[in-house]
Amino acid sequence: MPASSGYPATLTFDAPERVANWRPLVHWLMAIPHFVVLYFLNIASSVVALVSWFVILFSGQLSPGLANFQAMYIRYAARVYNFAAFLREEYPPFSFDATASDPGDDPRLRIDLQPALTDRNRVTTFFRLILVIPVAIVLAIFMIGAYFAVLIAFFAVLFTGHWPAGLRDFVIRVQRFSVRLLSYSLLLTDKYPPFALD
Repeated sequence: MPASSGYPATLTFDAPERVANWRPLVHWLMAIPHFVVLYFLNIASSVVALVSWFVILFSGQLSPGLANFQAMYIRYAARVYNFAAFLREEYPPFSFDATASDPGDDPRLRIDLQPALTDRNRVTTFFRLILVIPVAIVLAIFMIGAYFAVLIAFFAVLFTGHWPAGLRDFVIRVQRFSVRLLSYSLLLTDKYPPFALD
């Protein structure tokens, strides 16, 4: 599913035609090592976000090192959740390439980010936790829908080996929405994420 343009965080997913019937039964188990890594990356990302907040407030800039770490975290999280939802068969790499552009080491999922490093808006940065609330509420509603879509797909893939196209597209659109929200909330951009599943 191609990424949309216009926002500085894009997600592209090349959906497979077929997923092995047994995958829904074990993908959550196979994803456990990645979830362990993701847990620690989440802690580190929170610390980096706090440091970034102070750096932007005092300098109006974001260092490439901080931005690239957050890009790596967002990419890693998206790959883990994409795999855990048995949207594909390929095991995601334990990749820690801290670059804004996707390194291309995942055959299915690509996430490119364009961090704003200079001329940052200090006012919206200061109030970021408040500003993110409306879009986070919308994402939470979409996530509930995505949860039920994955639940229905569990049985569809189990019996047919195919994700229903409409449900798969909805889940990928929610994942794209999530990537945009993370990009905004982790201070990679000052551009407010759109309230749209496109």
